[in-house]
Parts: sequence; C-alpha cells; structure tokens
Amino acid sequence: MAALLCWATACSATTPIEQLTDRIDAGASRKFIFEKVESPHDFFELDQQGDRVVVRGNSNVTLAKGLHWYLRHYARIHLSWNAMHARLPDTLPPVTRPERHETDLDLRYDLNYCTFSYTMPFWDWARWEEELDWMAMHGINLPLALVGTDVVWRNVLLRLGYTTDEVNAFIAGPAWQAWWLMNNLEGWGGPNTDNWYRRQEELQRRIVGRMRELDIEPVLPGYSGMVPSNAKAKLGLDVTDPGTWNAYQRPAFLSPTDPRFADIAGLYYDELTRLYGRTRYYAMDPFHEGGNTAGVDLRAAGRAIHAAMKRCNPNAAWVVQAWQANPRRELIAAVPRGDLVVLDLFAESRPQWGDTASTWCRPDGFDGHDWIYCMLLNYGGNVGLHGKMDHVLDEFRKARASRFGATLRGVGMTMEGSENNPVMFELLCDLPWLADSVTLDDWLAAYVTARYGRSVPAAHEAWRLLRHSVYECPAASTQQGTHESIFCARPAADAYQVSSWSDMRDYYDPADVIHAAGLLLDAADELRGSDNYAYDLVDVMRQAVAEKGRLVHAAMRAAVEADDVERFDREASRFLSLILVQDSLLVTRPEFRVGTWIGRARQCGQTPEEQAHYEWNARTLITTWGGRAAADRGGLHDYAHREWNGLLRDFYYRRWKLWIDGTSQALRHGDPLPSIDWYAVEEPWTRDTSPYASTPEGDPIDAARRAYRAIMAAD
Repeated sequence: MAALLCWATACSATTPIEQLTDRIDAGASRKFIFEKVESPHDFFELDQQGDRVVVRGNSNVTLAKGLHWYLRHYARIHLSWNAMHARLPDTLPPVTRPERHETDLDLRYDLNYCTFSYTMPFWDWARWEEELDWMAMHGINLPLALVGTDVVWRNVLLRLGYTTDEVNAFIAGPAWQAWWLMNNLEGWGGPNTDNWYRRQEELQRRIVGRMRELDIEPVLPGYSGMVPSNAKAKLGLDVTDPGTWNAYQRPAFLSPTDPRFADIAGLYYDELTRLYGRTRYYAMDPFHEGGNTAGVDLRAAGRAIHAAMKRCNPNAAWVVQAWQANPRRELIAAVPRGDLVVLDLFAESRPQWGDTASTWCRPDGFDGHDWIYCMLLNYGGNVGLHGKMDHVLDEFRKARASRFGATLRGVGMTMEGSENNPVMFELLCDLPWLADSVTLDDWLAAYVTARYGRSVPAAHEAWRLLRHSVYECPAASTQQGTHESIFCARPAADAYQVSSWSDMRDYYDPADVIHAAGLLLDAADELRGSDNYAYDLVDVMRQAVAEKGRLVHAAMRAAVEADDVERFDREASRFLSLILVQDSLLVTRPEFRVGTWIGRARQCGQTPEEQAHYEWNARTLITTWGGRAAADRGGLHDYAHREWNGLLRDFYYRRWKLWIDGTSQALRHGDPLPSIDWYAVEEPWTRDTSPYASTPEGDPIDAARRAYRAIMAAD
C-alpha cells in the first residue's frame, strides 16, 4: 500500500486515537491496530489481523470515525451524548471482510454560536473532553471554537484604553455570549470576574490543543467590525448604529473606511493568535438577524474583513452563516473563490443553496463560493422529539446531484442546542459516508440494533412509528424545532406554541407517539441495563406525556368556551397531574434535571457571590431569557424552555396553577378571564437559589410504567 504510515498498538496508548479508545474503555486500544494512510480523499477502512481489529484512515478523525463505525455495526455499541463510555467484549467480533468508506466531502462542521449558550456555557474540561471524542468519532473536522473569546476582547479593549468597568459593560455574561459575538447585544448578564476569564482561557487552550491532536481544525472567531456602542465617543471612531435586537442595543459597527479598522482588527488577531494560535478558518457574521446596514458600504466591509483575516493567516478562509438575508451578496462579492465557506444553516427546511422549492432560495446559490449542507433542527435547546428524517437524506442527495453540488464541501450540524434527538445527528454525520444504495429503512434498523446492543422487534416497531410521525415533519415545513410542549407555554385558553417564532403546526397523530412509547416499554425486560434504552425510554415517554397534556388542554379550552366550570375543573386537575407525572419521570435521568444545568453553572464560581451570579445566568436564560423588555416586548420569554425535572414542578406547574385557579373563579362567577403579568410571576424564580439535585433518582423503567399508566388513565 503506497505511502503507508502506520503504528501498531503498544502496551500503553501513545497516539491520540489510542488514547481516545482508552477513554471509551480503559485498555481497549490493545484490541485494535490503527494505521494512518495517506490518501487524496478522506476514508476509513476496517480489516482483521489475527484477533485484533484493524482500523485504517488518513487522519485521526477518520480513524475515530472508523472506530465508531466498527463499534456500531460489529460490536453493537453506540456511543452517544448520554453514554460516552462502554465495556468492550474481551474478544472483539471479527471483521470478516475488509470494509471501506470514502468521501470527497472534506469539511464536516459542528456547532452554532447559540450552542455555546444554550448547551455549553458552563461545561468543564471533563465534559468538553467527551464532546471532542464524540466529534472525532462522528467524523467532525471543522467545529466552531468560541470558548475564551471574551478574554480576547477584554485584552483588546484594555489595550485601546478602556477601563475594566467599561470592558465589563461590553462583554456579556456566560449565558449570553453567543448573541454578543453575533453583534446582537452587549453587556447583558455580566460583569464577568477575573476568575471567569482565567477559567475560560485555560479551557480554550485545552480545547484547541485537543482538537489539533485529533486533526480537527478549529473555527476561531475572526474580526467582523464589532466595537462597543460607545466607541465613537470613547475612541473617536467612525461607526454606524446597527439598531436593536429584540429590545437589546447592538454593538456599533466600525466603518471599513475608518483608518483604524485595520489597526483594531490587527490588535484583535494578535491577541487571538497569542492565546489560541492560528487556524485556517475564521467565523465572522456581521449584521446577524436584521442588523441595520444603512450607511455601510457592504462591498468595502467585506474587503476589509477579508483583508484583516488574510493578514493574520494568508491561507485562511472566512466561514459565514447563511441565515435570513445573511450573508449579503454585496458583502461577499469581492471575496475570492476558495476564501469563503458558507454554512447553509437551515438547509433541511429553508435551504439557500439554490433549491427553488425553498422560501429562502438564492437562485444563484452562493455565487460560486464553497458551502456546507447543514441541519439546524433544534432551537433554544428545547427538549422534544423532532426531525425530517427522510427529507434530510433526500435533500442532501438532491443538493449533491444539482449544479450547486460542485461547490458543496460537506455537511454540518448547526443546532442551537445539542444533547437531544441523537438519531437525527447520527444520520446527518453518516451522510458523507453512505452509499447511494443505502435506504433509510436499512439505516434506521442498523441504528436501533446498535443503540440497544441487540435487535428487539418491539423497539424496531417503536422507531418505525416515530420515524413516520414526529420524525416526519413535512418537507415544506419551516417549523423552528420541536412540536413544543404545552406545559412550557405561558398559560391561556388558546395557548398553542411556546416560543414567539416557533411557527409550529400539527403534522402527526399524537396517538402514534403514545403507542411508540408503549412499544418501547414492552421491550423493557429484554433491554434493561442498556443506558441508551433507558435514556430513549424516558425521552419518548416524556414526549408521550406532553402529547397527552396537549389533548387535555384542548378539553380545558372547550370547557372555557362552553362556560362549563365543572368540566374545566376536572380537565384542569388532569392537566396539572400530568405536569407532575412528567416531573417525576424525568427525575430518573440527569440529562432531564434542571439541577444538572444549575449545578454546572455554580461549579464555575469560586465565591458564593460568583456562584449565585452564574446560577442567575442559568435560570434566566431558560425562563424569561432576559429582562422585562426582552421577555415581553422582544418576545424572548420561554424561547429556551426545557421540559426538565424541577423546572416543571416549580416553574411551569405553578404558572399553570395560577391561571387555572383564576380561570375557575372567573367561570364560577361570570367574570372576565384573569389578566396576569407573567413576567412578574416568572422573574422571582430566576433570583431564587433553592438547591436542585442532579443525580438520578429511582428506576427509569418503573417511572416510565407509572407515566404510561397515567397517560392511559387520563382517557
């Protein structure tokens, strides 16, 4: 084999891929032979040598993808967010004939700015280490890497003459840094402490260090022209005011013709490089979500942003999100081909690559620039089953076969929140490696068998039902994420969607989800002991309880419309009991406990004051999102809602009970329905510091059985 560069596994792991394997199961690397082979295209290959499995690939990422493929398809071990460790068999199942997978899609992207706020703001190194292993095993070689960008900005502003207090008034708190870095807001959620900056700098150094060990190229945040909104008064800069975003003042935009644009960009890149090194890809997204471009020479802005990046690294490319009107054509018109990679952020629903069926279609695609087919799927980190399973595969193959396929460089995950719907992200990551002959029937059957470690008919039938119901959102739908749980909505008789921009519609029969939950429960005796099964059982049963809650809410609404107080009270009692059933089900899994989220936030602080501040960040983001103006006038309340134990009991239940009690009294006395200042009701919970546990309690199967009985009894 030409240019073979390989290493055999020794007694102790010495290479990045061996170390990754041993993090899955200590000592497991001795059961494999990993061979790194030069190749013009990314590939992995499985083979056998004696009693050891051979994994070949052209990089550590493709070796990790090959390892993951072997574990799924041969050992029936599925590593997922809920379970990144496994006990491998003493003797591995053999690879009876060589199996090779190759792709010409060389960029496989991960993460959205929002993921760093809705999922990751309080992660420590232990959690990041697992995530980086997950990325490598799913073939990801181009993830966004935003941690510690606040340290860069702090240093830049101090060098420009800002005081520490002024810096703190600009940099957002941990939970809102995504929108600060997208030029949507400044300062909200701060100030940050010196301890926070030290923590984030150290964490990012470890993250990008591990990425490079694994042959993963980080996408670092480049300079896009953002400056504090007071930069004109403070520094005498020529700036434009991009306006507001959901009631927040945006940072100012530095004019590309200002002589200091290049100097400030140079300061930024100097600090970024000093802290975290250079990369070949930089993310820059000016004018995100409606930023005012009046008075901005967009072509000159694009040239200035591109030139500053090239001065930092002549071989770098600009990564930009295609979302709504961005990137403006004028902004990228002067950027040479090969120097721009466009993320088609919502390609499963509103593709911009040139699909004429899309409401966001760009007839000329991205004007010859490279692009990546991305799946957004999740908004706000909301909890809920959702997807376009068939369409994601079909649209990807359609894009590849189109005239725009010539500039398609890969696939990407651009979810606002992760750690949900693992089946969809597994499918997306497999797309570059699947033969055209592979059907979704074949893929899903193999997925279910690998996920649970064995083939159980009831489990397969459950997933067939889910695929053709909640995971069969219509191709034309522009719904933003999951079919939201009514439990999480601000109470009203006509409540339907939870977040302001959900755009959700009924597209499946709730009875199918409830039936699927029952089928998964039927598999309990055979699958007890599987962590993946326990996670999925709780998640699908959670969805089934939410479906039943929406049906009961419809009965409550009918009772209000009929002025039938007895019926209303009866249905309302059932509705409230279902919220508590949901809460008691989710206590069995740490992924569904608000205490896990809050606990991670508090662990970032060194003092009681700092811990309380991070807890406030964590609580506020998932409830009111921001202050009164942002929550109500900006429409952001409940955008990041979560069906989590603790939050259901102490926030959503109490909110609904307040409205139910008032509505019952109004119906009884013939009064108008209650008008409630919801923000005043919600905001005190954000400042509370009552503790929540994060460790699981009880048996998931027993809890699922109780929940299923409650669903059926509610009939």
